[in-house]
Amino acid sequence: MFILSKQPSIANHFLAELRDVQVQKDSMRFRKNLERLGEVLAYEVSKTLTYQTVTVATPLQNVATDLPKDQVVLVAVLRAALPFYQGFLNFFDQAESGFIGAFREEGSDQLTVNLSYHASPLLDGKVLILVDPMLATGKSCVAALNTLLQHGKPKAIHLVAAIAAPEGVAYLTEKIAQPYTLWLGALDEKLNDKAYIVPGLGDAGDLAYGEKL
Repeated sequence: MFILSKQPSIANHFLAELRDVQVQKDSMRFRKNLERLGEVLAYEVSKTLTYQTVTVATPLQNVATDLPKDQVVLVAVLRAALPFYQGFLNFFDQAESGFIGAFREEGSDQLTVNLSYHASPLLDGKVLILVDPMLATGKSCVAALNTLLQHGKPKAIHLVAAIAAPEGVAYLTEKIAQPYTLWLGALDEKLNDKAYIVPGLGDAGDLAYGEKL
């Protein structure tokens, strides 16, 4: 598990503004901070890819450089992940993309996740990067991954969240049998009784796009 906030960097500024109740009033800035945090985490994930040496012709002479060899598939969990996903797409600009529509159904006894939509390319032999800004209970992440794995066996699996709760991390450990790497912007204290991350930042989808009915 990689936790970005454990090391001082400009990413902590993006995280701080994402949490700040005053800055959150500007939805465009909220989306931009999610995108910028996605870019930083994309750079970190890129260090794990397989590279090959390629010769590039410059105006003066040829130069050897290491370029990514893996085919990356980026998957966003709608709707909150869209700005976060865009940050990854800015860096992995040749990646294929998939999308999962997930929403929480809050019943009297437990919280369940409904996957209303999904679309994905074939995953065999590719590097899967599943992005969702909030890893709360972990149920939507596990449900999304199980759905995606119907499209093939990836070479590697990366699960990425801006902010996570320990309960969600534990749920992934319990429920996911395949090897994976978890990348977090920050690991917070806990979930509250409504399954929201504390201190967290609130509802990322509402802050990015407005409250839903």
